[in-house]
Amino acid sequence: MAVIEENKAKYSVERICAGLGVARASYYRRQRTNAVVITKPSHPRALSENERQGVLEVLNGERFWDQAPGEIYATLLDEGKYLCSERTMYRILADHQQVKERRDQLRHPQYQAPELIASRANEVWSWDITKLLGPTKWTYFYLYVILDIFSRYVVGWMLAYRESAELAKRLIEQTIEREKIEPGSLTLHADRGPSMTSQPVAFLLAGLGVTKSHSRPYVSNDNPYSESQFKTMKYRPEFPERFGCYQDADRFCTEFFPWYNQVHHHSGVGYLTPYEVHYGMAPKRRDQRAEVLKEAFMKNPQRFVRGLPQPAPLPTAAWINKPKPIFLPDASQTTISSITNIEQKNGFHNCPITNGTPLAKGQG
Repeated sequence: MAVIEENKAKYSVERICAGLGVARASYYRRQRTNAVVITKPSHPRALSENERQGVLEVLNGERFWDQAPGEIYATLLDEGKYLCSERTMYRILADHQQVKERRDQLRHPQYQAPELIASRANEVWSWDITKLLGPTKWTYFYLYVILDIFSRYVVGWMLAYRESAELAKRLIEQTIEREKIEPGSLTLHADRGPSMTSQPVAFLLAGLGVTKSHSRPYVSNDNPYSESQFKTMKYRPEFPERFGCYQDADRFCTEFFPWYNQVHHHSGVGYLTPYEVHYGMAPKRRDQRAEVLKEAFMKNPQRFVRGLPQPAPLPTAAWINKPKPIFLPDASQTTISSITNIEQKNGFHNCPITNGTPLAKGQG
């Protein structure tokens, strides 16, 4: 509060409180000089302080110290004694912090939300496994997909009869080799499935110099790019209710992923194709679109009330759990974001990457 008093002549209280992370209501509440402390009056039928102390001594006595208030209440009634109700016994014990769960309680650890940023292709990959319904009930095919979150390009995929850590390891290893990923230049993000957290995958990533990242348990929002890609696939008109056999599912994937990478205009990357963004063709494509819009504007400028139209901007960064900015009251009036020192915080590295030749199918 002293910091607010010292700086409120130069900055607004709202801005200072936002920078300090203090609620304005807390500051103004402290400023009240005529605050009245309201004490709740005791009920006329309540026990006196001496009576409450006597009940506490009985409850903590050697005879009853290991018994529940209900048991003590019934025992005293059988002996012709009444001190207070069972509920009052609980109130007295609670006032002295003597009511709590006696059994060991499972406490879930607090998981830090992953905060990842990709400012170019092959900097952060996201991968996941989804089930494709087979010909009969309880039969599935397992689709492994690795996605570049910056370009939304599917760099590798595999269809299998089962979910296996060894299969995932093989796919990741082949995809990294094909994309010519330099050690220390890639972060691989996934949820906490058994294949994702397996030792074979962990040892492979450590050996290849790939930083691994995991979602929080039961938080699907921590892996949004893979989930979105699966939704796009399963909402396609040609996606069947069930696949008749493995070859049927493989044929669908072989046709879908080239369409997704090279034909599909993705809204998350300015309605460019993932292929164009991944391999550096996006600026040229955007310039072509800008020329088309300019020609349309020159022909009929009255139709464009907001002036010369511009194509969607090129993607600059892709986030997983982008942190909220923190406004600090400093002389430069700048916005300081909590993403400072991203490399040290999230294990990112700025090493050069050499992309390999694009695949026709994108299959790993």
